[in-house]
Amino acid sequence: MWCPSASLTVWVNAWLAGAAAPDDVLDALSQWAPKHSVTAYDSVAAGSTGLPWPDLDHSGTMSLLQTMRTAAGAPSGAPALALILPVPGDVRGLPPDTQFQRDAVAMGEAIIIGQDPARSVGMVPEYSYEDVDDPDYEPDPVSLDWTVYSASQPAVIEHADLGEAEYTLRSAVRSAADALGALSASISAADIDDPRGMVEQLLEATRMHRLPDHAPERAVRVLENAAHVDAIITASSGLMPIGLQTSSEIAIASDTLRPLASVVRTARLAAISAILYSAWRR
Repeated sequence: MWCPSASLTVWVNAWLAGAAAPDDVLDALSQWAPKHSVTAYDSVAAGSTGLPWPDLDHSGTMSLLQTMRTAAGAPSGAPALALILPVPGDVRGLPPDTQFQRDAVAMGEAIIIGQDPARSVGMVPEYSYEDVDDPDYEPDPVSLDWTVYSASQPAVIEHADLGEAEYTLRSAVRSAADALGALSASISAADIDDPRGMVEQLLEATRMHRLPDHAPERAVRVLENAAHVDAIITASSGLMPIGLQTSSEIAIASDTLRPLASVVRTARLAAISAILYSAWRR
């Protein structure tokens, strides 16, 4: 799994559908940070979830689960959560001109919970880190803080063709591998570590996050392929200033990698949609 919102969405959905226990959700969350908290951003969100207001003290992990169950409402036989992966220029699924939208775009992820627009809420995570004076030290997160906003629109899960997403990803894998191969040739003389090793390190970090057992095999495969392409994009983007010597080389590499990010995003949303619905078809 590639982001906390995706993990929380699939595991809470599985729990609400009776396909997972609360401890399964807590285990999944612990891979992102040792502690989790939840706070209402506004009084409407507090009223929809039972979170304290105007007390802004953070509640703990169990309150996070209770908040989501309350916002989801009575089980309806279908998912009541939607994962949102907004990017500048594409904020589908988010209420316009709201703090929720702005914070979701800043983080690149969000969740909307509930089918009743009057009571639906949105959630955005943010990491908290320990204070250190050493600028060269990269601290691990001490907590992941979830802010709950009134959403004023229901959770809408877009149905996407998983087969088409997988087919498109296969082409993306080849394009990304070709771009990385060109970079590898360019930087070999500069005595830089093998970019493919960097890709493997990035992939290893995603493998510690497991999915619910009900996840369809094809959806799991799509997520794995998407993670592969995403890792190549990340590694290549970081190496471009080192490996490419001319502006034309950089432009060519950028033009190759840029559309792949959109392919990855679309494929991930299609896979998550399939996983969400599979929990209710058991």
